Amino acid sequence: MSRHAFAALLLAALLAGCASKPQGTVVLLPDAQGKDTALLVKQDGGDLLLDQPYAAAQLTSRGPLKASSSAEQVQAQFGAALAARPLPPLQFTLYFIEGKDEFTDESKRAFDSVFGEIARRPVPDVLVIGHTDRAGTDAFNDALSRQRAEVVRRALVARGVAAENIVVVGRGEREPIVATADGVAEARNRRVEILVR
Repeated sequence: MSRHAFAALLLAALLAGCASKPQGTVVLLPDAQGKDTALLVKQDGGDLLLDQPYAAAQLTSRGPLKASSSAEQVQAQFGAALAARPLPPLQFTLYFIEGKDEFTDESKRAFDSVFGEIARRPVPDVLVIGHTDRAGTDAFNDALSRQRAEVVRRALVARGVAAENIVVVGRGEREPIVATADGVAEARNRRVEILVR
């Protein structure tokens, strides 16, 4: 199981107790994207498979025992811990006019919602990656991709994101979304990707 799946799906709270009483609880949380998940709880005395959202196991000295749980019970017992979890990473893509560092009209309109999501994070960690299509020389595209990323950085800083929390990179034409021959203009490749943690 990946670290992300483990963090998103497992909530464990260890409780002090004697040998015959529960020593902890493990609850399988639902996946944020609605995917089926499962978790095998291993403990001296046996194993227990949790394969449904809110399936639970009580940890005891004799091994895990199946227990029941619900969204309401999890919220009541672990609400403070759940609220303290970091928000999941986000990715946004904004597009640019051919040969320029100006947003397309659609991306101008989308910027407000992108900024709104970034602003929800107390201390956002933002990576801005500029890209170009293959129309133009390598040197021109490298410079243009960096300029596009800088346009986004300046717009975020103007809205209140701390400049020191933003890293800017220009990738030129190296990482196209749509593979094309050299010299071909492709709108989907003229973009800036914004990764937010």
